Amino acid sequence: MNPMKTAPVNQLMMKMGTPIILSMMMQALYNIVDSAFVSNMGANGEMALNALTLAFPIQVLLIALGIGTGVGMNVVVARSLGQQDYEKASKAAGTTKLLAFIIFVAFFLFGIFGVNFYIGTQTTNETIAQMGTVYLRICCMLSLGNVYFTVYEKLLQAHGRSKYSTIAQIAGALTNIILDPILIYGLLGLPRMEVVGAALATVLGQFVSMGLGLYFHRKYDNEISNDKKYWKLDKKMVGEIYSIGLPAIIAQALMSIMTYLLNIIFVRIGENVVTAYGLYYKIQQFILFAAFGMRDTITPIISFAHGMKDEKRIKQGIKWGILYTTAIMILGTLLLEAFANPFARMFGLSGETENICVAAMRIVSISFVFAGFNIAFQGIYQALNAGVQSLVISLLRQFVLVIPVALIFSNLVINKGVNSSIIWLTFIIAEVITSLVGYFMLRKVVKNSTRFALI
Repeated sequence: MNPMKTAPVNQLMMKMGTPIILSMMMQALYNIVDSAFVSNMGANGEMALNALTLAFPIQVLLIALGIGTGVGMNVVVARSLGQQDYEKASKAAGTTKLLAFIIFVAFFLFGIFGVNFYIGTQTTNETIAQMGTVYLRICCMLSLGNVYFTVYEKLLQAHGRSKYSTIAQIAGALTNIILDPILIYGLLGLPRMEVVGAALATVLGQFVSMGLGLYFHRKYDNEISNDKKYWKLDKKMVGEIYSIGLPAIIAQALMSIMTYLLNIIFVRIGENVVTAYGLYYKIQQFILFAAFGMRDTITPIISFAHGMKDEKRIKQGIKWGILYTTAIMILGTLLLEAFANPFARMFGLSGETENICVAAMRIVSISFVFAGFNIAFQGIYQALNAGVQSLVISLLRQFVLVIPVALIFSNLVINKGVNSSIIWLTFIIAEVITSLVGYFMLRKVVKNSTRFALI
């Protein structure tokens, strides 16, 4: 019997969520590990860290397109399996595999033609620009493993087999961790490659994850046919996938746009603010991605119940999803408040940059509880076909309430001499207001989707 139908929702969410959360945290670990090793490589280490910060928004955009497409497929496949429509589930999987190839080609071309211009818009420092360009070019042109692992990961999750996607993700992360010092510092007789080595370690780890994800999918997802006849851009299926996945793409893409614009805003205060923000953001991602893992657990569970028209399991999914996501973010707040100084010291920053990074961790982490609500809301919206509401949440917390406020605060720092720590209040303001809007939208969505009202 499929546990998605019968297992108690709170237990199912923990069983499915734990490996997904670990998988997402391993994904965030890629950038943290790269940053830790390059920042400690000696001369130009802090500039190399800045270079990786400038490259980061494009990496987030790549993940956004992969995850958003995968989330759309995940919901369609999970719902189809709940309805025992295996033909539709196979069609959704085949269409997504072809979409993934198109995404890879787009980033391959960007790696050739677009990287120089993109990096140049964020810095005039030639050393930083050169390092950022070569790192990002490799990550884009060899992004096949990154994109296709997401497809196999979401297929495994849609079947309730998230432990296998986690094994694949952890294997890739461990590959990255092992290769980073070898390739960056030139160990075991290999040449010292610095940021080139960091990029190569990252993409090789992603290919390991992809290979294992493909193996587990082929071995265990027997309800899905891998026949080549499903590899086609069926208009209706593409529309259904992106009607669900587009809000997730926009949510992740807004992270990319927000980071890019904040880099431009913060560099007006100083390059060390950009470096500190980039480092903080990668550490924060480790916690946020744990919450994203729970969000990606909420979505197939509620979607499956929605396909069965089981209102009791939908309600339980909403309740436990919000509780678990909020608990993750509370733990994240406590972690950053307690260990802000040790985390910053790991990266060998200069005194002023380290102080700015510590201030960012301690102030912004206060917003995590409200961010937990917002992330859970998005998973629920996606499962209940409320894509517009999910989009509203993303726009508010990652653009509308961030960029203008950050610009105002940065102007106060530059023109009025206000302490630079004020800029970190931007994120608290955005998350608090968004959570209030999200709650009232959720009440309406649930009432319209089922016969019960959310109190």
